[in-house]
Amino acid sequence: MDRLPPQAAHSAVTGAAMDMVVTRPKRRLYLRIGAALLLLAAFGAGAWRLMPHGLQVDAADVRLARVERGVFRDDIVVRASAQPLNSIMLDSVESGRVEEVLVEDGQPVAKGQLLFRLSNPMRNLALLERQAEHAQQISNLANLRVAQEAGRSEHRRRLADLEFTLLQAVKQHSRNQKLAQQGFISAVALDESSDKLAQQRRVLDNERRSIETEEGVRQRGLQQMETAIDGFQSGLHLVSATVDALNVRAPAAGVLTDFRLQVGQTVRPDQNVGRIDDPKRFKMSVQIDEFYLSRVTRGLQGGVTQEGKRHPLRVSAVFPQIREGRFTAEMVFTDGQPAVLSPGQSLDAQLTLGQPARALLLPIGPFMNDSGGAWVFVLEKNGHDVRKRTVRLGRRNNSHVEVLSGLNSGEQVVVSSYAPFGKAEQLQINR
Repeated sequence: MDRLPPQAAHSAVTGAAMDMVVTRPKRRLYLRIGAALLLLAAFGAGAWRLMPHGLQVDAADVRLARVERGVFRDDIVVRASAQPLNSIMLDSVESGRVEEVLVEDGQPVAKGQLLFRLSNPMRNLALLERQAEHAQQISNLANLRVAQEAGRSEHRRRLADLEFTLLQAVKQHSRNQKLAQQGFISAVALDESSDKLAQQRRVLDNERRSIETEEGVRQRGLQQMETAIDGFQSGLHLVSATVDALNVRAPAAGVLTDFRLQVGQTVRPDQNVGRIDDPKRFKMSVQIDEFYLSRVTRGLQGGVTQEGKRHPLRVSAVFPQIREGRFTAEMVFTDGQPAVLSPGQSLDAQLTLGQPARALLLPIGPFMNDSGGAWVFVLEKNGHDVRKRTVRLGRRNNSHVEVLSGLNSGEQVVVSSYAPFGKAEQLQINR
């Protein structure tokens, strides 16, 4: 095999002389960059869709309801408790120790029936003192009348004497006038006779005026004494009434309720010891949510149903005091009450607030207490995303609330409690 010369070995062919610098077009580079960006955007959109948005909740933890059009019945159903229509409270008028109890709780009583007896020695002592004072005043009045009668007798005697003396003076003067005309007595004697007659008349007139004045004074004193006795007698009646009040009697017929007195127990004035209920006529006491306070007024109609028969009711009283989110109203029967009804028995009562009307309706739920009806969570069309939306709601009954704005028919709303969602503005339901 032939060897190459050394010069030829150092000058081997490399092809370098044949290489040329080729310039790539910039447009192709831009196309590749754009394609890469589009691919990256598509990947980002897909990842965005796959990523969770909002608070994650399980489908089993939420309850959805559909907004639909229908007839809104403006009435509510409340729990009503039967109470006696008329009740008379038994309050102790006097204090004392229970000596005897003659009836038991739940027992029918008649009007005037003795229920229990109290003992109060101070009241008995006050009665004795008042009786003694009354007797003393009656004795004083009797003495005054005796003295007045004695005075009248003395006055009559003195008047009789003065009238007799005047009569003698009149006769004497008449005789003297005749004698003077005949000349048997002088004119001086006649004048003296006339003066004596005039004097006797003045004495009699003065005595009569004195008797009238004295009689007036004694009469006024007698009237004042009688008035004082009447006052003492009224006081005596009052004290006697307080003693009689120690024997407590039933003020009306009925059933004795909440009566728990025991022998030996001390009772204070104005202490409630029970009540007497009318066993035949009842009213219904209802507890209503405070939301309806402005709409429940006297005269509203309602009713209860027992054994398939409806019994109409009418609101007779509304008590606006709010307790634990509810207020109390009383309803009376307008056309007969149920045949079987006992104190404390509970029934479902329907209360009509207005006339039925067509409306957009949303089923009621716990969400009303959490949002106050100002906003709701609405399910999007994709069936997963739930967004918070402001709404305006109107009247409500036990099953539905009237939608005024913010929702459309067919939309689904989360009607379960919103408390687990905190301040979240958006939810995603995991199915």
